[in-house]
Amino acid sequence: MTRTDPLDVPRPDARLHFGVFFQGVNHWTIWSDPASGSQIDPANFRRVAQTAERGLFDAFFLGEGLRLREVDGQIHDLDVAGRPDAITQLAALAAVTERIGLVSTSNTTFNEPADLARRLSGLDLLSAGRAGWNVVTTDNAWTGANFRRGGYLDHADRYRRAEEFLTVARALWDGWTDAAVASAADAQAWAAPGAVRQVRHRGPQFDVDLAPTLPRSAQGHPVIFQAGDSAEGRDFAARNADVIFSAHGDDFDDALAFADDLRSRLRVAGRPEDDLRILPGTEIIIGATEAEALEKKRWIRRQQVTPATALGIAGLLWGIDLSGRDADGPLPKEDPVVAENDGSFGARRIADPRQVVTEWREKADANRWSLRDTVIALGPQRGHVGTPAQLADRFTHFVRHGAVDGFNVTPYLIPDGLDDIVDLLVPELQERGVYRTEYTGTTLREHLDLRAPLTRRGAA
Repeated sequence: MTRTDPLDVPRPDARLHFGVFFQGVNHWTIWSDPASGSQIDPANFRRVAQTAERGLFDAFFLGEGLRLREVDGQIHDLDVAGRPDAITQLAALAAVTERIGLVSTSNTTFNEPADLARRLSGLDLLSAGRAGWNVVTTDNAWTGANFRRGGYLDHADRYRRAEEFLTVARALWDGWTDAAVASAADAQAWAAPGAVRQVRHRGPQFDVDLAPTLPRSAQGHPVIFQAGDSAEGRDFAARNADVIFSAHGDDFDDALAFADDLRSRLRVAGRPEDDLRILPGTEIIIGATEAEALEKKRWIRRQQVTPATALGIAGLLWGIDLSGRDADGPLPKEDPVVAENDGSFGARRIADPRQVVTEWREKADANRWSLRDTVIALGPQRGHVGTPAQLADRFTHFVRHGAVDGFNVTPYLIPDGLDDIVDLLVPELQERGVYRTEYTGTTLREHLDLRAPLTRRGAA
């Protein structure tokens, strides 16, 4: 539903939230430019987090890659990769930041709740209530082969496991009562009798019997993030999450339809329709003029989609090895091979690529595109491009008309990819009254204007 009436503004006082997504295994981060920094050097993680904090971002978010991507059994060496464990990295960043939230992507398929809940609780305490957990599942044997039990869970089963996992984690986080620890030196005991409750859980996935070892942080629980676009994923978020990531952040009507769908699912789940923050992932490209911004976009896409990357992406579509071809030559003349997904590239092959190949050929012929040109033009599209003023107007429209609550920004360059956003876009948003001018709270839950954790609302 398009909303164009300037007087019909459903959320006239809404403010935009920003997170920064420091990606895991990916080809979107440019590694080949001289301005690109190391993806392993802790100084670059620190620089990105501190720049985001200077820009009053809500959160610094780490992606997770449990296995390097492959093509036909060979390591795909074009990716940016080589990332320390997320919780370890975020704990280090907690010491060099003061306000920004610290969000770990941690997998429920290949972890156990007692261990992961404790590690997340430790991060939450070390950061004084700034931790978040992006609850992800993995549905492929390609990743599962790294783990002892191997294999993978069916789509529905992985969400059932994730929900039970989260139930156990929350019980552990609630295991310490409020004011459990003595606040006076002359108290008779360090902790009040009964302050720590034994957690006993026996279910289809987990059998847990233990006393939690850590108290709650200032925000009660780590903030729960979730990225799911299927019906099961959206329902899971509506029942459990505080924040949802999505791929629905570039087109306004698409973003609004996604947000309206989430709000209807929240009502079904018995939650207020404003109980879930919607932060789609996006890329932001800024220029002094619109022409400059578009030229920068063209440069960025050619840096992201190198000749070898273009051949890898096209090879997935065709189902054949194109590594010896000329990326600046024409599209392959062969018909695509319709094959069952074998996990190559860490991604799913398209079930029936023939229609897509036909479209690519028609447009490549009409525009005289090379294979690489075609991949750039017709491959995955993402992001917002414009001047600071144009982008500020667009984002104000998005948030005040209920399409998003903000964006999780993926910088195309590390460590300087946020500088234009912080220095040029944020002041324009502040001028429009749609972005904070200072942090008013200390916890991630406060930054996001969230209610108390779902299991703590009676106590609150």
